[in-house]
Amino acid sequence: MRLLLIGDIVGKPGRQIVAQAVRGLRIEEQLDLMVANAENAAGGSGLTPAIYQELISAGLDGITLGDHAYRRREIFPILRSERKIVRPANFPRDAPGCDLAILRARNRVPVAVFTCLGRVFMSPVDCPLQAADRVLATLPGDLRVILMDYHAEATSDMQLMGRYLDGRVSAILGTHTHVATADEQVLPGGTAFQCDVGMTGPHESILGRRIDRVLETARTFQPTRFEVATKDVRLHGTIVEIDPGSGRATGIRRVCIDQSTADRLAAVKG
Repeated sequence: MRLLLIGDIVGKPGRQIVAQAVRGLRIEEQLDLMVANAENAAGGSGLTPAIYQELISAGLDGITLGDHAYRRREIFPILRSERKIVRPANFPRDAPGCDLAILRARNRVPVAVFTCLGRVFMSPVDCPLQAADRVLATLPGDLRVILMDYHAEATSDMQLMGRYLDGRVSAILGTHTHVATADEQVLPGGTAFQCDVGMTGPHESILGRRIDRVLETARTFQPTRFEVATKDVRLHGTIVEIDPGSGRATGIRRVCIDQSTADRLAAVKG
């Protein structure tokens, strides 16, 4: 079976290319499950109920969040009621939302999806290793396919999680830095790994934000509004091939969809 994790969706440009591309991408790549990190989907920071529904209606099967999960308070009812969206598992136990989603892939195989925050260069948070252990301990023994979105800043932190969970999950794919890394691999225990799958949004930018605004603040210390940029929009993600019987990954591949490819995918009919 084939799973896709789409990297951080940034603002309206990111949402638009997702809406254009994902249905055709599912057909062309024969994808059984598509999940996206959407913590930056609302104006570059946070998620709203309307945007959550927009992304699910576009064809995504699940949504993961990260350190901006609670930037928009209006998302709290969605986090409490919906079962296709997860907040980081190493948030406090009483934090709004679920730390695990069990999604049904197109081939009817159940897939466990969860996310954790890293701790290096990040705000203080509970131990992600212990949180991952806790989540995995709750899964039924016959659930083999497990996807983890590790939302972390440092590649050392990401690699540590990869080695810690190698052989216990199907894939550990990183988000948060908005920069795709060229280290995709299947680890010795059968876990697909990549430090960061990249950003879905405007790449003529600084991490999705207008270059002039970020530079002005960096040069002068005067606060400006870091508005979402608009040019060179791309969808970045990673496809993992998994043996559903064992849960082990058999392949991993980066995906980059530019606007012209998205336009073509929008016309693909299933």
